[in-house]
Amino acid sequence: MCALIEFRNVCKYYYMGDNTVVAADHVSFTIERGEFVAIVGQSGSGKSTCMNIIGCLDVPTEGTYLLNGADVGTLGKNELAEIRNEQIGFIFQQYNLLPKLNLAENVEVPLMYAGVGKAERRARARKALADVGLDDKWRNRPNQLSGGQQQRVSIARALVGDPSLILADEPTGALDSKTGKEVLAILRSLNEAGRTVVLITHDNSIAAQAQRIIRLADGKVIYDGPVDEPPKGGGSQ
Repeated sequence: MCALIEFRNVCKYYYMGDNTVVAADHVSFTIERGEFVAIVGQSGSGKSTCMNIIGCLDVPTEGTYLLNGADVGTLGKNELAEIRNEQIGFIFQQYNLLPKLNLAENVEVPLMYAGVGKAERRARARKALADVGLDDKWRNRPNQLSGGQQQRVSIARALVGDPSLILADEPTGALDSKTGKEVLAILRSLNEAGRTVVLITHDNSIAAQAQRIIRLADGKVIYDGPVDEPPKGGGSQ
C-alpha cells in the first residue's frame, strides 16, 4: 500500500518582478497512514507552503506530491476541490466559522458541498459535535461560544466528512495554554483512533505533542525524526 503523503523533491517558487522567492527547496518526506506528524519552523521556513501543498490549496512548481498515490500536480481546480472536500479535514487557527449559521449548520458545510441529503447532514453533524462534547449547544451560534469551544466546532467540521487526513494549521495559536492543551488532547485522541494528523506550528512545545517532527528552515528539511531528539534550528516564538 502506498504512503498517504509523499513529497518527492517538491519545490515552490514565487516570482516577484525580477526576483524569485524559493518557498520550498527540494523537500522530500513520506507520511504513512495513522501517523501524527508536526511540521515545524519559524516564519519564512516554508512550513505554510508545505501545508498549502499537502492540503491541495496549491501545487508544486517542480517535483511531485502524491496523496493516496494520486499525483496532485496533474489535477485541475475542480479535482483539487473534490480532494479537499472528501479526503482532508482542515482545522485553522482562526476557526473560520460562519457567524450567521448555528453550530450544526457550520459543521454541515462540507457535507453540503458533497451533496449529502439534509437529514443525513444533520445526523452526522450532531454526532461530530457530540464527539467533541458540544452536542447540547448545536443550536448556538459561534459568537455564543468561547474560543476553545469554537475550535472544537472546527474540529467537528473537519471530522464530519470522515477524511483520511486531518490538517491542523496552528490550531492552538488563538487559545490560552489550558484550552490549547485540551485541543491537542483531542488531536491525540483522533490519532489514537487511527486518523492521520499533520500539525503545522512554529512552537516546539506544541510540536512535541506529535510522534514525529519534520523541521524546516529556509525552505529545506533540516530534521525528520522522533520528537525526543534535540531540536535543530527553529524554536518557539
